[in-house]
Amino acid sequence: MAYSSATQKRLLEMLEAQFNQFHTELDCRAVISNDTTLEPLSLPTHGMGVEQLCMHFNDQVAPKLSASNGGRYWGFVTGGANPTATLADWFVTVFNQNVSKGGDSVASQLERQTIDWLRTLFYLPDSFTGLFTTGATAANLLGALTARQFIGAQQGVDVAQQGMAGLDVMIYAASPHASMIKSLGMAGFGQQNWQCVDTLQDTEAMCIDSLATHLSRCDSRGKIVIASAATVTGTDYDDLIAISRLCEAHGAWLHVDAAFGIFERLMNGPEHKTNGIEFADSITLDCHKWLNVPYDCGVFLTRQPNHLVATCHVDAPYLASSAQNQDYMSMGIENSRRFRALPVWATLLSYGRQGITAHIQSNVDLAQALASWLENSQYYVLLKPCELNVVLFKPGDMHVLQEVGLCLDAINQSGKVFMTPGVWQGEHIIRAAFSNWETTTEDLLCVIELLDSLAK
Repeated sequence: MAYSSATQKRLLEMLEAQFNQFHTELDCRAVISNDTTLEPLSLPTHGMGVEQLCMHFNDQVAPKLSASNGGRYWGFVTGGANPTATLADWFVTVFNQNVSKGGDSVASQLERQTIDWLRTLFYLPDSFTGLFTTGATAANLLGALTARQFIGAQQGVDVAQQGMAGLDVMIYAASPHASMIKSLGMAGFGQQNWQCVDTLQDTEAMCIDSLATHLSRCDSRGKIVIASAATVTGTDYDDLIAISRLCEAHGAWLHVDAAFGIFERLMNGPEHKTNGIEFADSITLDCHKWLNVPYDCGVFLTRQPNHLVATCHVDAPYLASSAQNQDYMSMGIENSRRFRALPVWATLLSYGRQGITAHIQSNVDLAQALASWLENSQYYVLLKPCELNVVLFKPGDMHVLQEVGLCLDAINQSGKVFMTPGVWQGEHIIRAAFSNWETTTEDLLCVIELLDSLAK
């Protein structure tokens, strides 16, 4: 059964109208909605049809959605959707491929090619392989699960088949992301069952001497170290060369959460802040952050895919395949998988290394410009030099809204920008993250004007 030509035409007309309206309004639309209520509505017995559905959506839903795709959404680390990736994401829906098994479509091969290109983009060796995930949380979960299988193998236990009862393991981290803590809980280690390594003074970066002491004193037969390439608040980088050497000496699995921090390699090369990431056993990165493809899209990479497959593979007669390559359903959480590699493939092919790097550098330059303005302002306090794309600040003593929460509320309620809270060195702060390819100098000037007006 195929769509009629009239149906196809009408669907495309509605999509075009919706796209044009949203993107035309994006610059003047409130960045976040102050109305998040939804009209009570019962499940209809008889459907309303696509025309009425579109009218209902435009009336009840669309006005209450955020402008997170625009250049002044500075909360979390949220990218936009670049034009090429937007088009490719439409293709994903049009072709609706299930990238679980190979042999019936080129989709799996395209995902492999895209993983190869990402390795090249980030100067990673061919020893890494991996797959696309729903995001960094799923990638971190795969990191925890693969490390668990590795630890089991050290102790003669196939955890995926036999369970982890009696598994002897100690986990070390300094400033793990919340998604990593969540992943430790889902993997059965426990959200609280890890040792906190000291950080270097006035940073979130791991203290190598502290880690060395922990590992030398550890009598557990299995060890996992979780490192960061750009922590979520301070954008601090762990010394991955030193950490990898300690992990090798103590037989520990090294997982690096580099969700957005790995993009620093595009500006400074492989021997700067992320030097040593190539020695990690597994890496998490996000494409719906600084690569600016639509949600959802993360990546998990590992140098030990045998433990990943041992964790995720399951046999069933209807799943039999003669594919030469490992099927992706045997490498990830989902059996059914969206064709989420396509927007990344299209972005890499369309913009290339230089184009993507230009987007990254622009965000960094704008973040540093905001930090410079804050540092010179009599109303605000810059709490940390801008290391990458995240700016940490608070209202100063001369600000009319000296309480951080009140100041942040006023900033966000203005509708001109959205920022999120954070904690730095035990102090509540405001956090602005630049990660959208569309953010411009005009956006920055608009926000500076707002900050100045709220202070007096």
